[in-house]
Amino acid sequence: MQSESPINHREREALQSARGLRVALFSGNYNYARDGANKALNKLVRHLLNEGAHVRVYSPTGRTPAFEPAGELVSVPSVPFPFRPEYRIALGLPAATKRDIAAFRPNIIHLAAPDWLGTAALRHAQSLRLPVVASFHTRFETYLEYYGLGWLRQWAWARQRRFYLCADRVLAPNPPIEAHLKQMGVSQENIRSWTRGVETDIFCPSRRDERWRSDHGFAP
Repeated sequence: MQSESPINHREREALQSARGLRVALFSGNYNYARDGANKALNKLVRHLLNEGAHVRVYSPTGRTPAFEPAGELVSVPSVPFPFRPEYRIALGLPAATKRDIAAFRPNIIHLAAPDWLGTAALRHAQSLRLPVVASFHTRFETYLEYYGLGWLRQWAWARQRRFYLCADRVLAPNPPIEAHLKQMGVSQENIRSWTRGVETDIFCPSRRDERWRSDHGFAP
């Protein structure tokens, strides 16, 4: 009889309780700039903490963060990103960060981007024989054409493919991204849907403003 894989066992346990989880989450941008990806990650961490899990986040940081981070945030050395200095990029996983990870003793790794930090964290997780979950937030290869580097698109696509194929589970926000992951070669068994929903405290009928709509040319 075939034994249950470690990550399937963890998924079954997580449905019952998150208290045994010790999650090390690696992100290229957790709170120094505000965007949809880091808002989703902060909501995830807040939920995990509320459910009793232990979470430690590793990410580049800035001098003027856009908002207070959810959970414990460990700053990873980084440099400004070319063309977009408001974003930062970590060049790898320094020894000091690895020591911090060892002290935290994670039992699962969450990777939020296939950048240098994410790939270094992936290799480190493999060396520790820890299960890896990757969440898909951005098709980074499409950015290259915007910056006049379209000739690098195939290289970026292949790099992302290798990254997501190495994850035990990949979280996709919608069916088109699930299809994109399958095109990359990720098996359906390893893909999970992670939908975002709508923030109903912000987008709700009570905020409807007919004067604002009229000023912008919208009919009643």
